[in-house]
Amino acid sequence: MRKKKEDKDKRVCERAEDFITHPVHIDSEETSSKRKESLGDRIRKAREILNLSIAELSNRTGIASYTLKRIEANEITPPLGDLVKLGKALETKMSFFISPGAKKPMTVVRADQREETPRHLGKKGERYGYFYESLAPEKANRLMEPFMVTLTPAKKVRPSTHDGQEFLFVLEGKMMAQVGGQKEYLEPGDAIYYDSSEPHFVKCVGRKQAKVLAVLYEGR
Repeated sequence: MRKKKEDKDKRVCERAEDFITHPVHIDSEETSSKRKESLGDRIRKAREILNLSIAELSNRTGIASYTLKRIEANEITPPLGDLVKLGKALETKMSFFISPGAKKPMTVVRADQREETPRHLGKKGERYGYFYESLAPEKANRLMEPFMVTLTPAKKVRPSTHDGQEFLFVLEGKMMAQVGGQKEYLEPGDAIYYDSSEPHFVKCVGRKQAKVLAVLYEGR
């Protein structure tokens, strides 16, 4: 019975495409190179400090146990929306998972200094799904999380809900955002702001990438 549940969780996890809603699969070489104090390690440590089991964390977040195990094993990177849920459940903020050593009252990130998160790779060298870059990784006590996000073509997406609000500004390409029952198509110069508590997802339109400035607010 347990194996059937994990197989079901696995199928749900592997429908992942959207940058806010779904996890990114990590290449094995990237996993080994980032093993020291990785995102999965920090999530596991935070869970253990609170003496929570994987099952208990799953109940608190709504994230499947199978998915949580893969996150802690550094096999996949959770989407930003799930990091918000994990922060709430583990009594911390998503910034701890993204940049735990942040201590500066002000931070400047130059264009050539941005670091991409691990991303899923299809054929050699091919990006698939999305990748994002934190724009304020060293700012302490930040209330917002700004990112530069690049969306790449994806076949399936599913809605997500979590605390907070999101602001998106399209820089390049075209994207579609669906919030609740409303669907909007956005082009460069267009912006959208919505409550993350509403079921939502975003994706690029067509076969070209879309670049988006995204600012997430976790709520209090």
